[in-house]
Amino acid sequence: MSRRTTSLRVDDLARLPPSERSCLFWQLGAVDRHRLDPDEQAREKQTWTSTVLREWGACGRVATVGDELVGYALYAPAAWLPGAQAMPSSPPSPDAVVLATVWVEPSCRRGGIGRLLVQGVARDLVERGHEALEAYGDTRGRTVGCVLPAEFLGGVGFGTQRPHPTTPRLRMELRTAISWKDEVEQALDRLWGVVRPVRTKAARPIGSVRAASGDPVIGTGPDTCVPARSVR
Repeated sequence: MSRRTTSLRVDDLARLPPSERSCLFWQLGAVDRHRLDPDEQAREKQTWTSTVLREWGACGRVATVGDELVGYALYAPAAWLPGAQAMPSSPPSPDAVVLATVWVEPSCRRGGIGRLLVQGVARDLVERGHEALEAYGDTRGRTVGCVLPAEFLGGVGFGTQRPHPTTPRLRMELRTAISWKDEVEQALDRLWGVVRPVRTKAARPIGSVRAASGDPVIGTGPDTCVPARSVR
């Protein structure tokens, strides 16, 4: 099954697990979050997403394997994420958009889905003229209150912008990241143009291809990610 990312729609939130549908760690301050029950939290997140989409533009990506949603990423300017004000390494740089959330279904983790989502976010923002993406990481190797593991952020191209013992702020220079990735892809294209493997009837495509919409479709070979919901 192919893996791809597309822009987040409000309707996609209903396809997320309850914990992600109702997480307002970034969208509201602690006092306002605790006033809402889970159903109200889910409705508030839908309202927030709809408002940001209308007033600012695309604010997320979803990853799918076949027809199953297996991950999503959420991002926005700091003004839309008041929960970030409580972070000790706040505020983010004035030129940066904040990557708030990256969630991947447990059965599909460590398979490149998180990296795929971050690459999609980076491309979205470069096309809109943004210079940098920043995120808050947790150094304790876990996701705490929707704060991403710092190890994950470092592995997908972020570097430390403001150190902190447990929750540093990290930064990705978007044009540098996209330029480096494009240069690697071009080098691989040139290599395959010179040394072409002999194909047999059983051979399958190698590498990555792009869908007609421009969204990446990665991993056309065997896929180790089997969404839990699709297992009988």
